[in-house]
Amino acid sequence: MASASAPRTLPPGPGAPRSGHARAIRRSPIDRITAGFRAEFRRYQRVAESSLARLSDEAFFGDPGPDTNSVAILVKHIAGNLRSRWTDFLTTDGEKPDRDRDSEFVLEAGDTRAALMERWSVGWELLHAALDGLADADLGRDVRLRGRTIAAGAAIAMQLAHAAYHAGQIVFVARMHSGSWESLSIPRGESAVFFRHFRDKRGGA
Repeated sequence: MASASAPRTLPPGPGAPRSGHARAIRRSPIDRITAGFRAEFRRYQRVAESSLARLSDEAFFGDPGPDTNSVAILVKHIAGNLRSRWTDFLTTDGEKPDRDRDSEFVLEAGDTRAALMERWSVGWELLHAALDGLADADLGRDVRLRGRTIAAGAAIAMQLAHAAYHAGQIVFVARMHSGSWESLSIPRGESAVFFRHFRDKRGGA
């Protein structure tokens, strides 16, 4: 397995060179699992950020309705959660004593779009740094979350579910503010075309 400081190659996507596939096969099973976690986190980050980029400031801060969080609030909450969970992931409780979760659902005077997106970026950087630093044995290590002990692998899975949940909310609210929407996934009615293109790239496999 590569050292924590060395770059690791993610499993190849459709159409990736076969040499990349060969490198992936030589990696340990655990390392391939962590690579899968990293790829999925990045995918949901891209989905959320693609939606955020389509929003005006008015839509970013707009109130979608009763009991529904604005995109700005979702960004603030996700940023706070990421900072708390991924700072010293293996060695400290994921719920940091200086975190004020309730404040993440209130917009304050300094919560400009730029400031919130800076917090968002810092949170994701902490996540990626923590995942990149994991060794094979670390998935089975115990970590603490809100005073209880869970396996590191379980904590990562919980965080992936949290990221996917809120990324979906961001997409949904962003669509509410959009007059038209370009699909972030396979557009309706185009599945056959997509899979034919995928098979052609994989050489009919």
